[in-house]
Amino acid sequence: MKTSTIPSLRVEPELRQAAESVLRDGETLSSFMEESLRASIRQRKVRAEFIARGLASRTESQRTNQYFSADDVLNELNGILSRAESKDAP
Repeated sequence: MKTSTIPSLRVEPELRQAAESVLRDGETLSSFMEESLRASIRQRKVRAEFIARGLASRTESQRTNQYFSADDVLNELNGILSRAESKDAP
């Protein structure tokens, strides 16, 4: 696969120093920037998918006129959490 480059990025010296100060052993500034870019892309995709699911859920609720109270949802989630915690208990 051919690679391509990302445009160079001009930043304040303090930002570069901050980035360099958190590099791990053997990590380069370029590899840190690449991983940061990948992580940001993943986060934006997850956020977009979350919003799409929420909008679809809203549309489905409007279509069926079926809604759930926050208390009902929280009670259900607490039940799921309690069952999971009891399975993990020694």
